[in-house]
Amino acid sequence: MALHLIKLCVGVDTLDDFQAWVPQRLAHMRLRDPKARLFHTTRMVPKRIEELLDGGSLYWVIKGQVQARQKLLAIEPFVDGGGIRRCHLVLDDTIVPTVWQPRRAFQGWRYLVEKDAPADAGGEDTDLPGHLRVELSELGLL
Repeated sequence: MALHLIKLCVGVDTLDDFQAWVPQRLAHMRLRDPKARLFHTTRMVPKRIEELLDGGSLYWVIKGQVQARQKLLAIEPFVDGGGIRRCHLVLDDTIVPTVWQPRRAFQGWRYLVEKDAPADAGGEDTDLPGHLRVELSELGLL
């Protein structure tokens, strides 16, 4: 059974915004290095790396709802120029929308076990514009 991570997606208002931003970031990174991989930098290094890389994903919380995930490809600890330990979570550039699941704010990342992870989205509600999904979710209808 895969182990996942969950993290707040700060600075993004909608899943549509996130889906537009990721390819732009990757394209910008590849201007400097054609072999660049998409990653997210964290300060804490997960201890359960083997479990995370056995099919795990990084689930993104956008505006209080888990809304998407990206498959974890690698976890690369490093020390930055200031001597602080950090970690690159190397991610697949495919963003998979999930069934929305409410989450309270938290700092950093948390482990997410398979049984608590939201399913990948599918069905009619995934075609709704982001603002309608937010409103329906706030009303408890999604």
